[in-house]
Amino acid sequence: MKTIRLVSVLSFLTVLFLPIMARGQSDPGVRSGPINGQPGATATNPIPLASVAANSPTGSLEFFQNGLARFQESEVVSGGSNNGLGPRFNFNQCSGCHSQPTIGGSSPATNPEFAVIANGIASGSTNTIPSFLTANGPTREARFPFFFNNNGSPNTNAPNGGVEDLFTVSGRSDAGSCSLPQPSFAVAQSTNNIIFRIPTPVFGAGLMENIDDSTLIAVQMAAASNNLGISGTFNHNGNDGTISRFGWKAQNKSLLLFAGEAYNVEMGITNEIFGQDRPLPGEDQLSSGLPANCLNLSRTGYPEDATNFTVASNPDPAAQNAQVPSDIVLFAEFMRLLAPPTPSTTTPGGAASISRGQSLFSAIGCATCHTATISSTQPSNITSSLGSAPVSAFSDIEIHHMGTGLADNVSQGGAGGDQFRTAPLWGLGQRIFFLHDGRTTNLLNAIEAHQSNGSEATQVEENFDSLSASQKQDLLNFLRSL
Repeated sequence: MKTIRLVSVLSFLTVLFLPIMARGQSDPGVRSGPINGQPGATATNPIPLASVAANSPTGSLEFFQNGLARFQESEVVSGGSNNGLGPRFNFNQCSGCHSQPTIGGSSPATNPEFAVIANGIASGSTNTIPSFLTANGPTREARFPFFFNNNGSPNTNAPNGGVEDLFTVSGRSDAGSCSLPQPSFAVAQSTNNIIFRIPTPVFGAGLMENIDDSTLIAVQMAAASNNLGISGTFNHNGNDGTISRFGWKAQNKSLLLFAGEAYNVEMGITNEIFGQDRPLPGEDQLSSGLPANCLNLSRTGYPEDATNFTVASNPDPAAQNAQVPSDIVLFAEFMRLLAPPTPSTTTPGGAASISRGQSLFSAIGCATCHTATISSTQPSNITSSLGSAPVSAFSDIEIHHMGTGLADNVSQGGAGGDQFRTAPLWGLGQRIFFLHDGRTTNLLNAIEAHQSNGSEATQVEENFDSLSASQKQDLLNFLRSL
Protein backbone atom coordinates (compact mmCIF):
# COMPACT_ATOMS: atom_id res chain seq x y z
CA MET A 1 0.00 0.00 0.00
CA LYS A 2 1.25 3.46 -0.84
CA THR A 3 2.01 5.91 1.91
CA ILE A 4 0.77 9.47 1.49
CA ARG A 5 2.84 12.36 2.75
CA LEU A 6 1.44 15.86 2.91
CA VAL A 7 3.42 18.51 1.09
CA SER A 8 4.02 21.97 2.38
CA VAL A 9 2.19 23.61 -0.50
CA LEU A 10 -0.82 25.62 0.62
CA SER A 11 -2.62 25.33 -2.69
CA PHE A 12 -2.32 21.55 -2.57
CA LEU A 13 -3.69 21.41 0.97
CA THR A 14 -6.75 23.32 -0.16
CA VAL A 15 -7.58 20.80 -2.86
CA LEU A 16 -6.69 17.81 -0.69
CA PHE A 17 -9.67 18.29 1.59
CA LEU A 18 -12.32 19.04 -1.01
CA PRO A 19 -15.25 16.59 -0.88
CA ILE A 20 -14.39 13.32 -2.56
CA MET A 21 -16.73 12.40 -5.38
CA ALA A 22 -17.99 8.85 -5.65
CA ARG A 23 -17.38 8.38 -9.34
CA GLY A 24 -14.10 6.96 -10.65
CA GLN A 25 -11.65 8.50 -13.06
CA SER A 26 -10.38 7.33 -16.42
CA ASP A 27 -8.13 8.40 -19.25
CA PRO A 28 -10.38 10.13 -21.80
CA GLY A 29 -8.27 8.63 -24.58
CA VAL A 30 -6.86 10.19 -27.72
CA ARG A 31 -8.37 13.65 -28.07
CA SER A 32 -10.58 14.45 -31.00
CA GLY A 33 -10.47 17.76 -32.77
CA PRO A 34 -8.07 19.43 -35.21
CA ILE A 35 -5.00 17.33 -36.10
CA ASN A 36 -2.39 18.21 -33.49
CA GLY A 37 -4.54 21.17 -32.55
CA GLN A 38 -3.77 22.87 -35.84
CA PRO A 39 -6.77 23.80 -38.02
CA GLY A 40 -6.02 22.90 -41.61
CA ALA A 41 -3.54 20.16 -40.80
CA THR A 42 -4.24 16.66 -42.05
CA ALA A 43 -2.79 13.26 -41.28
CA THR A 44 -0.22 13.75 -44.03
CA ASN A 45 0.21 17.54 -44.12
CA PRO A 46 1.37 19.17 -40.88
CA ILE A 47 1.41 22.93 -40.43
CA PRO A 48 4.58 25.05 -40.50
CA LEU A 49 5.31 28.02 -38.26
CA ALA A 50 3.23 31.10 -39.04
CA SER A 51 6.13 33.04 -40.54
CA VAL A 52 7.06 30.07 -42.73
CA ALA A 53 3.47 29.66 -43.90
CA ALA A 54 3.76 33.29 -44.99
CA ASN A 55 7.04 32.34 -46.71
CA SER A 56 9.14 34.72 -44.63
CA PRO A 57 11.96 34.82 -45.41
CA THR A 58 11.35 33.95 -49.04
CA GLY A 59 12.26 30.34 -49.64
CA SER A 60 11.55 29.10 -46.11
CA LEU A 61 8.23 27.55 -47.15
CA GLU A 62 9.95 25.68 -50.01
CA PHE A 63 12.55 24.34 -47.57
CA PHE A 64 9.78 23.18 -45.23
CA GLN A 65 7.86 21.51 -48.04
CA ASN A 66 10.97 19.89 -49.48
CA GLY A 67 11.92 18.59 -46.05
CA LEU A 68 8.40 17.27 -45.53
CA ALA A 69 8.61 15.39 -48.83
CA ARG A 70 11.99 13.88 -47.96
CA PHE A 71 10.69 12.93 -44.51
CA GLN A 72 8.15 10.74 -46.32
CA GLU A 73 10.46 9.12 -48.87
CA SER A 74 10.84 5.33 -48.80
CA GLU A 75 14.50 4.29 -48.91
CA VAL A 76 15.97 1.37 -50.88
CA VAL A 77 19.38 -0.27 -50.76
CA SER A 78 20.46 0.40 -54.35
CA GLY A 79 19.18 0.89 -57.86
CA GLY A 80 16.54 3.45 -56.99
CA SER A 81 16.18 7.18 -56.39
CA ASN A 82 16.63 6.98 -52.61
CA ASN A 83 19.61 4.68 -52.08
CA GLY A 84 21.41 3.79 -48.87
CA LEU A 85 19.09 1.65 -46.76
CA GLY A 86 20.93 -0.78 -44.49
CA PRO A 87 22.91 -2.94 -43.99
CA ARG A 88 20.81 -2.92 -40.80
CA PHE A 89 17.71 -0.83 -40.18
CA ASN A 90 14.57 -0.36 -38.10
CA PHE A 91 12.42 1.10 -40.86
CA ASN A 92 12.81 2.67 -44.29
CA GLN A 93 10.95 5.95 -43.86
CA CYS A 94 10.99 8.75 -41.25
CA SER A 95 7.26 9.39 -41.42
CA GLY A 96 6.41 5.72 -40.93
CA CYS A 97 7.35 5.96 -37.25
CA HIS A 98 6.63 9.68 -36.74
CA SER A 99 3.01 9.84 -37.89
CA GLN A 100 0.58 10.17 -34.96
CA PRO A 101 -1.51 12.30 -35.28
CA THR A 102 0.28 13.67 -38.35
CA ILE A 103 3.76 13.58 -39.85
CA GLY A 104 6.31 14.63 -37.24
CA GLY A 105 4.44 12.93 -34.42
CA SER A 106 4.92 9.67 -32.57
CA SER A 107 4.03 5.97 -32.96
CA PRO A 108 0.88 5.37 -35.03
CA ALA A 109 -1.95 3.00 -34.14
CA THR A 110 -0.85 0.50 -36.79
CA ASN A 111 2.81 -0.45 -36.43
CA PRO A 112 4.60 -0.31 -39.81
CA GLU A 113 7.59 -2.27 -38.43
CA PHE A 114 5.30 -5.26 -37.94
CA ALA A 115 4.64 -5.34 -41.70
CA VAL A 116 8.18 -4.93 -43.06
CA ILE A 117 8.28 -8.50 -44.32
CA ALA A 118 4.75 -8.49 -45.69
CA ASN A 119 5.51 -5.24 -47.52
CA GLY A 120 8.82 -6.45 -48.92
CA ILE A 121 10.98 -3.98 -46.98
CA ALA A 122 12.80 -6.86 -45.30
CA SER A 123 13.13 -10.37 -46.66
CA GLY A 124 11.28 -13.14 -44.83
CA SER A 125 13.97 -15.60 -45.86
CA THR A 126 16.54 -13.93 -43.61
CA ASN A 127 14.43 -11.92 -41.13
CA THR A 128 11.68 -12.62 -38.64
CA ILE A 129 9.45 -10.20 -36.75
CA PRO A 130 10.70 -9.92 -33.14
CA SER A 131 8.09 -10.92 -30.58
CA PHE A 132 8.08 -7.44 -29.00
CA LEU A 133 6.67 -5.92 -32.19
CA THR A 134 2.90 -6.23 -32.57
CA ALA A 135 0.48 -5.07 -35.23
CA ASN A 136 -1.09 -2.44 -32.98
CA GLY A 137 1.80 -1.79 -30.61
CA PRO A 138 4.29 1.08 -30.77
CA THR A 139 7.13 1.34 -33.24
CA ARG A 140 10.25 0.49 -31.27
CA GLU A 141 13.99 0.42 -31.34
CA ALA A 142 15.75 -2.13 -29.14
CA ARG A 143 18.91 -1.84 -27.05
CA PHE A 144 20.85 -4.35 -24.96
CA PRO A 145 22.00 -2.58 -21.76
CA PHE A 146 24.94 -5.01 -21.44
CA PHE A 147 27.08 -7.12 -23.71
CA PHE A 148 26.72 -10.89 -23.29
CA ASN A 149 29.00 -13.41 -21.62
CA ASN A 150 29.90 -16.52 -23.58
CA ASN A 151 27.06 -18.41 -21.89
CA GLY A 152 24.48 -15.85 -23.05
CA SER A 153 24.05 -14.08 -19.71
CA PRO A 154 24.40 -10.29 -19.48
CA ASN A 155 27.85 -9.09 -18.48
CA THR A 156 27.03 -6.26 -16.09
CA ASN A 157 30.66 -5.17 -16.17
CA ALA A 158 30.42 -4.50 -19.92
CA PRO A 159 27.84 -1.77 -20.63
CA ASN A 160 26.40 -1.71 -24.13
CA GLY A 161 23.30 0.43 -24.65
CA GLY A 162 23.64 0.89 -28.42
CA VAL A 163 20.74 0.35 -30.80
CA GLU A 164 20.35 -3.24 -32.01
CA ASP A 165 18.68 -2.75 -35.38
CA LEU A 166 15.64 -4.94 -35.91
CA PHE A 167 16.19 -6.04 -39.50
CA THR A 168 18.90 -6.60 -42.10
CA VAL A 169 18.85 -6.02 -45.85
CA SER A 170 20.01 -9.60 -46.42
CA GLY A 171 17.80 -11.45 -48.86
CA ARG A 172 16.64 -8.34 -50.70
CA SER A 173 17.21 -8.35 -54.44
CA ASP A 174 19.06 -5.02 -54.25
CA ALA A 175 21.40 -6.07 -51.40
CA GLY A 176 23.75 -8.35 -53.35
CA SER A 177 25.40 -11.13 -51.36
CA CYS A 178 25.34 -9.33 -48.01
CA SER A 179 24.37 -11.88 -45.36
CA LEU A 180 23.83 -10.73 -41.80
CA PRO A 181 21.94 -12.28 -38.89
CA GLN A 182 19.45 -10.37 -36.78
CA PRO A 183 20.50 -9.60 -33.20
CA SER A 184 19.86 -12.23 -30.54
CA PHE A 185 16.56 -10.75 -29.37
CA ALA A 186 15.20 -14.00 -27.93
CA VAL A 187 18.29 -14.47 -25.75
CA ALA A 188 18.14 -10.84 -24.65
CA GLN A 189 14.49 -11.18 -23.68
CA SER A 190 15.05 -14.43 -21.80
CA THR A 191 17.85 -12.84 -19.76
CA ASN A 192 16.05 -9.50 -19.26
CA ASN A 193 18.80 -7.70 -21.16
CA ILE A 194 16.69 -5.64 -23.53
CA ILE A 195 15.02 -2.24 -23.38
CA PHE A 196 12.95 -0.30 -25.87
CA ARG A 197 12.50 3.28 -27.05
CA ILE A 198 9.68 4.77 -29.09
CA PRO A 199 9.84 7.85 -31.35
CA THR A 200 9.63 11.29 -29.80
CA PRO A 201 7.35 13.85 -31.49
CA VAL A 202 9.14 16.77 -33.13
CA PHE A 203 6.37 19.39 -33.25
CA GLY A 204 7.74 22.74 -32.12
CA ALA A 205 11.26 21.33 -32.03
CA GLY A 206 12.73 24.47 -33.55
CA LEU A 207 11.50 26.51 -30.58
CA MET A 208 13.11 24.08 -28.13
CA GLU A 209 16.34 24.23 -30.13
CA ASN A 210 16.37 28.02 -29.93
CA ILE A 211 16.17 28.45 -26.15
CA ASP A 212 19.32 30.02 -24.76
CA ASP A 213 21.22 28.05 -22.12
CA SER A 214 20.93 30.93 -19.66
CA THR A 215 17.13 30.81 -19.91
CA LEU A 216 17.12 27.08 -19.17
CA ILE A 217 19.44 27.58 -16.22
CA ALA A 218 17.13 30.29 -14.85
CA VAL A 219 14.20 27.87 -15.05
CA GLN A 220 16.27 25.28 -13.21
CA MET A 221 17.22 27.72 -10.46
CA ALA A 222 13.62 28.87 -10.02
CA ALA A 223 12.56 25.28 -9.31
CA ALA A 224 15.52 24.44 -7.07
CA SER A 225 13.79 25.37 -3.81
CA ASN A 226 10.97 22.88 -4.21
CA ASN A 227 10.16 20.58 -1.29
CA LEU A 228 9.39 17.58 -3.47
CA GLY A 229 12.76 15.88 -3.75
CA ILE A 230 13.26 17.11 -7.32
CA SER A 231 16.74 18.17 -8.39
CA GLY A 232 17.21 17.82 -12.13
CA THR A 233 20.35 18.50 -14.10
CA PHE A 234 21.21 18.97 -17.76
CA ASN A 235 22.82 16.67 -20.28
CA HIS A 236 25.63 18.56 -22.00
CA ASN A 237 27.02 18.22 -25.48
CA GLY A 238 30.40 16.52 -25.48
CA ASN A 239 31.92 18.93 -27.99
CA ASP A 240 31.10 22.47 -26.88
CA GLY A 241 29.66 21.73 -23.43
CA THR A 242 26.34 23.45 -24.03
CA ILE A 243 22.99 22.00 -22.99
CA SER A 244 21.72 19.23 -25.25
CA ARG A 245 17.98 18.74 -25.54
CA PHE A 246 16.69 16.14 -28.01
CA GLY A 247 16.04 12.44 -27.49
CA TRP A 248 14.72 10.55 -24.47
CA LYS A 249 17.86 11.38 -22.50
CA ALA A 250 18.48 14.79 -24.11
CA GLN A 251 21.54 13.23 -25.72
CA ASN A 252 21.43 15.23 -28.96
CA LYS A 253 22.39 18.89 -29.08
CA SER A 254 20.75 19.99 -32.35
CA LEU A 255 18.10 18.92 -34.81
CA LEU A 256 20.76 18.41 -37.46
CA LEU A 257 22.64 16.00 -35.19
CA PHE A 258 19.33 14.35 -34.25
CA ALA A 259 18.49 13.87 -37.95
CA GLY A 260 21.94 12.59 -38.88
CA GLU A 261 21.98 10.06 -36.07
CA ALA A 262 18.49 8.78 -36.91
CA TYR A 263 19.32 8.42 -40.60
CA ASN A 264 22.37 6.32 -39.77
CA VAL A 265 21.02 4.36 -36.80
CA GLU A 266 17.38 3.84 -37.75
CA MET A 267 17.84 3.39 -41.51
CA GLY A 268 21.52 2.57 -41.88
CA ILE A 269 22.11 5.51 -44.23
CA THR A 270 25.49 7.24 -44.03
CA ASN A 271 25.51 11.02 -44.19
CA GLU A 272 27.68 14.08 -43.74
CA ILE A 273 27.61 13.74 -39.94
CA PHE A 274 27.84 9.94 -39.68
CA GLY A 275 29.92 8.85 -42.64
CA GLN A 276 30.41 5.11 -42.08
CA ASP A 277 28.09 2.12 -42.35
CA ARG A 278 26.99 1.19 -38.86
CA PRO A 279 27.65 -2.28 -37.46
CA LEU A 280 25.88 -3.48 -34.34
CA PRO A 281 27.63 -2.45 -31.12
CA GLY A 282 29.04 -5.96 -30.67
CA GLU A 283 30.28 -6.13 -34.25
CA ASP A 284 31.97 -2.78 -33.88
CA GLN A 285 33.46 -3.14 -30.40
CA LEU A 286 33.92 -6.88 -29.92
CA SER A 287 34.39 -8.20 -33.45
CA SER A 288 35.65 -7.05 -36.83
CA GLY A 289 32.86 -4.78 -38.01
CA LEU A 290 30.73 -5.41 -41.09
CA PRO A 291 31.91 -7.93 -43.71
CA ALA A 292 33.25 -6.49 -46.96
CA ASN A 293 30.28 -7.69 -49.00
CA CYS A 294 27.94 -5.63 -46.79
CA LEU A 295 29.78 -2.34 -47.37
CA ASN A 296 28.92 0.27 -49.99
CA LEU A 297 25.75 -1.59 -50.95
CA SER A 298 24.31 1.52 -52.60
CA ARG A 299 27.36 1.55 -54.92
CA THR A 300 27.54 5.33 -54.58
CA GLY A 301 30.43 5.67 -52.15
CA TYR A 302 30.24 7.51 -48.84
CA PRO A 303 28.42 9.36 -47.49
CA GLU A 304 25.33 8.08 -49.24
CA ASP A 305 23.39 11.19 -48.28
CA ALA A 306 25.29 14.33 -49.27
CA THR A 307 24.88 17.85 -50.59
CA ASN A 308 23.47 17.84 -54.11
CA PHE A 309 26.07 19.73 -56.11
CA THR A 310 23.94 19.66 -59.26
CA VAL A 311 20.16 19.81 -59.28
CA ALA A 312 17.54 19.87 -61.99
CA SER A 313 16.73 23.37 -63.20
CA ASN A 314 13.56 24.85 -61.82
CA PRO A 315 11.82 28.08 -62.84
CA ASP A 316 11.31 28.83 -59.14
CA PRO A 317 14.73 29.78 -57.67
CA ALA A 318 13.54 29.12 -54.10
CA ALA A 319 12.38 25.61 -55.00
CA GLN A 320 15.67 24.94 -56.75
CA ASN A 321 17.64 26.16 -53.73
CA ALA A 322 15.73 23.71 -51.55
CA GLN A 323 16.96 20.80 -53.68
CA VAL A 324 20.62 21.48 -52.91
CA PRO A 325 21.01 20.46 -49.22
CA SER A 326 21.41 16.85 -48.13
CA ASP A 327 18.47 14.93 -46.71
CA ILE A 328 19.53 15.41 -43.10
CA VAL A 329 19.68 19.20 -43.54
CA LEU A 330 16.16 19.19 -44.96
CA PHE A 331 14.93 16.79 -42.26
CA ALA A 332 16.28 19.25 -39.69
CA GLU A 333 14.65 22.20 -41.44
CA PHE A 334 11.32 20.39 -41.58
CA MET A 335 11.47 19.68 -37.84
CA ARG A 336 12.78 23.16 -37.06
CA LEU A 337 10.01 24.91 -38.99
CA LEU A 338 7.18 22.62 -37.82
CA ALA A 339 4.52 24.39 -35.76
CA PRO A 340 3.99 23.39 -32.12
CA PRO A 341 0.72 21.82 -31.03
CA THR A 342 -2.20 24.02 -30.03
CA PRO A 343 -4.11 22.78 -26.96
CA SER A 344 -7.89 22.56 -26.78
CA THR A 345 -9.69 24.82 -24.33
CA THR A 346 -12.84 22.68 -24.21
CA THR A 347 -12.00 19.04 -25.04
CA PRO A 348 -12.19 16.75 -23.17
CA GLY A 349 -14.45 17.48 -20.24
CA GLY A 350 -15.19 21.13 -20.86
CA ALA A 351 -13.36 24.38 -20.14
CA ALA A 352 -14.05 24.38 -16.39
CA SER A 353 -12.65 20.88 -15.89
CA ILE A 354 -9.55 21.63 -17.95
CA SER A 355 -8.96 24.83 -15.96
CA ARG A 356 -9.28 23.00 -12.66
CA GLY A 357 -6.94 20.28 -13.94
CA GLN A 358 -4.32 22.82 -14.91
CA SER A 359 -4.43 24.33 -11.41
CA LEU A 360 -4.06 20.89 -9.87
CA PHE A 361 -1.18 20.11 -12.21
CA SER A 362 0.76 22.96 -10.61
CA ALA A 363 -0.57 22.48 -7.08
CA ILE A 364 0.61 18.88 -6.68
CA GLY A 365 4.02 19.60 -8.21
CA CYS A 366 3.86 18.28 -11.79
CA ALA A 367 4.88 21.69 -13.13
CA THR A 368 8.14 21.57 -11.16
CA CYS A 369 9.59 19.48 -13.99
CA HIS A 370 6.94 19.92 -16.66
CA THR A 371 7.43 23.69 -16.83
CA ALA A 372 4.34 24.97 -18.59
CA THR A 373 6.00 27.77 -20.53
CA ILE A 374 9.61 28.83 -20.89
CA SER A 375 9.37 32.57 -21.33
CA SER A 376 11.18 33.23 -24.56
CA THR A 377 13.58 31.97 -27.20
CA GLN A 378 16.69 33.78 -28.34
CA PRO A 379 16.50 35.94 -31.51
CA SER A 380 16.34 33.82 -34.64
CA ASN A 381 18.34 34.31 -37.82
CA ILE A 382 16.18 31.67 -39.56
CA THR A 383 12.60 32.96 -39.36
CA SER A 384 10.78 35.37 -37.06
CA SER A 385 8.47 32.78 -35.47
CA LEU A 386 11.49 31.08 -33.87
CA GLY A 387 12.70 34.24 -32.13
CA SER A 388 11.46 35.91 -28.93
CA ALA A 389 8.69 33.32 -28.64
CA PRO A 390 7.24 31.51 -25.61
CA VAL A 391 7.78 27.74 -25.55
CA SER A 392 4.77 26.04 -23.98
CA ALA A 393 6.28 22.57 -24.14
CA PHE A 394 5.63 21.60 -20.50
CA SER A 395 9.26 20.58 -20.05
CA ASP A 396 12.32 21.97 -18.31
CA ILE A 397 14.54 19.97 -20.74
CA GLU A 398 16.42 18.67 -17.71
CA ILE A 399 17.20 15.04 -17.03
CA HIS A 400 15.80 13.56 -13.82
CA HIS A 401 16.25 10.33 -11.90
CA MET A 402 13.09 8.32 -12.50
CA GLY A 403 13.93 5.38 -10.26
CA THR A 404 14.01 1.64 -10.66
CA GLY A 405 10.58 1.38 -12.25
CA LEU A 406 11.56 3.29 -15.38
CA ALA A 407 15.33 2.75 -15.40
CA ASP A 408 16.68 1.25 -18.62
CA ASN A 409 20.33 0.92 -17.50
CA VAL A 410 21.51 2.81 -20.58
CA SER A 411 23.80 5.83 -20.23
CA GLN A 412 23.96 8.50 -22.92
CA GLY A 413 26.23 11.49 -22.49
CA GLY A 414 25.80 12.67 -18.91
CA ALA A 415 22.50 10.84 -18.45
CA GLY A 416 22.69 7.70 -16.35
CA GLY A 417 20.66 4.52 -16.41
CA ASP A 418 17.58 5.91 -14.66
CA GLN A 419 17.74 9.50 -15.93
CA PHE A 420 15.40 10.81 -18.62
CA ARG A 421 14.63 14.19 -20.10
CA THR A 422 11.36 15.66 -18.87
CA ALA A 423 9.14 14.63 -21.75
CA PRO A 424 7.47 17.64 -23.39
CA LEU A 425 3.72 17.32 -22.93
CA TRP A 426 2.48 19.58 -25.71
CA GLY A 427 0.52 17.38 -28.09
CA LEU A 428 0.02 14.74 -25.38
CA GLY A 429 -3.73 14.68 -25.95
CA GLN A 430 -3.36 13.01 -29.33
CA ARG A 431 -0.60 10.54 -28.54
CA ILE A 432 -1.36 6.83 -28.27
CA PHE A 433 1.67 5.37 -26.47
CA PHE A 434 3.37 6.73 -23.34
CA LEU A 435 6.72 6.60 -21.54
CA HIS A 436 10.05 6.01 -23.24
CA ASP A 437 9.28 2.42 -24.19
CA GLY A 438 5.59 2.76 -25.08
CA ARG A 439 4.61 0.34 -22.33
CA THR A 440 1.15 1.82 -21.85
CA THR A 441 -1.61 3.61 -23.72
CA ASN A 442 -3.26 4.75 -20.48
CA LEU A 443 -2.34 8.08 -18.89
CA LEU A 444 -3.17 6.79 -15.43
CA ASN A 445 -0.61 4.01 -15.83
CA ALA A 446 1.95 6.49 -17.11
CA ILE A 447 1.43 8.69 -14.06
CA GLU A 448 1.66 5.72 -11.68
CA ALA A 449 4.96 4.70 -13.29
CA HIS A 450 6.52 7.95 -12.05
CA GLN A 451 6.62 6.47 -8.53
CA SER A 452 9.36 3.97 -7.73
CA ASN A 453 12.45 3.62 -5.59
CA GLY A 454 14.82 6.47 -6.40
CA SER A 455 12.40 8.47 -8.51
CA GLU A 456 12.40 12.24 -8.11
CA ALA A 457 8.71 12.17 -9.03
CA THR A 458 7.58 9.86 -6.22
CA GLN A 459 6.25 12.62 -3.94
CA VAL A 460 4.39 14.27 -6.80
CA GLU A 461 2.83 10.95 -7.83
CA GLU A 462 1.73 10.36 -4.22
CA ASN A 463 0.19 13.82 -4.25
CA PHE A 464 -1.77 12.75 -7.32
CA ASP A 465 -2.89 9.58 -5.52
CA SER A 466 -4.32 11.67 -2.70
CA LEU A 467 -6.62 13.65 -4.98
CA SER A 468 -10.29 12.81 -5.16
CA ALA A 469 -11.62 10.90 -8.16
CA SER A 470 -13.15 14.05 -9.63
CA GLN A 471 -9.90 15.98 -9.19
CA LYS A 472 -7.94 13.21 -10.89
CA GLN A 473 -10.43 13.33 -13.76
CA ASP A 474 -9.92 17.09 -14.10
CA LEU A 475 -6.16 16.57 -14.23
CA LEU A 476 -6.49 13.82 -16.84
CA ASN A 477 -8.80 16.03 -18.88
CA PHE A 478 -6.25 18.82 -18.73
CA LEU A 479 -3.45 16.51 -19.93
CA ARG A 480 -5.58 15.25 -22.80
CA SER A 481 -6.41 18.84 -23.76
CA LEU A 482 -2.74 19.51 -24.54
